[in-house]
Amino acid sequence: MLIVGEMKLADVIHHDYNLVPVINRFDISLGFGDGTIKEICEERNVNIEFFLSILNTFHDVQYFPKDYLKSFPVSLIINYLRKAHSYYSDEKIPEIKLLISKLIRLSGKKNKTLNLISNFFNDYCKEFATHLMREETVVYPYILSLEKALAEKNENGIVDTELMKYSITTYEADHEDVEEKLFDMKSLIIKYLPLESSDNLMFEEISYSLLRELFVLEKELNEHSRIEDLILVPKVEGMEKHYKSDR
Repeated sequence: MLIVGEMKLADVIHHDYNLVPVINRFDISLGFGDGTIKEICEERNVNIEFFLSILNTFHDVQYFPKDYLKSFPVSLIINYLRKAHSYYSDEKIPEIKLLISKLIRLSGKKNKTLNLISNFFNDYCKEFATHLMREETVVYPYILSLEKALAEKNENGIVDTELMKYSITTYEADHEDVEEKLFDMKSLIIKYLPLESSDNLMFEEISYSLLRELFVLEKELNEHSRIEDLILVPKVEGMEKHYKSDR
């Protein structure tokens, strides 16, 4: 199903509830009534074409209009990516940590596999936080500065010599594939997490919830990386080429 502006947003969520956190990144929270996507975007001053492109990208893995997504300003793309960062850090990761803590309490800290999973995820979170911090404090500010400098160069010919020293390829080469570690963690749970708790039913239910949340986070991060690697980075490379030409 292709999501279009004439559809009611409530119907879209009924069809795919996994889109709720994606919709929230555009400052559209639940309680928007019976309006269509077009009406809601107009009310909230949301770029409807970008909104629909992102929704369809998450809704259908086969849908990924690279060239069209590259047509949007980098500031718009980065604003969306930053909202996604907040969602991972403030919601998904704390949810997963809470589930692991519940399992540890139920197991009485005797489950070696669970302790391994807990340590593994804590290490993963530290690496992930470093990854996000670098993007937030180095990569994204550089891109936004380049966007501004490119506009100024087009207007008055002024070139920022400091910007000429950097390149997005530097950060692209240092872009860890942090998603791979989630696969290893899921494998630990699926293959080796035994039911050692006295309350096996509750332990099993929480284990399934943990596994489900890891799958959700993995999918989110895969889509996030697609936007960064296939849309943002090539777009910035083109901006750099344009900026450094005809000095």
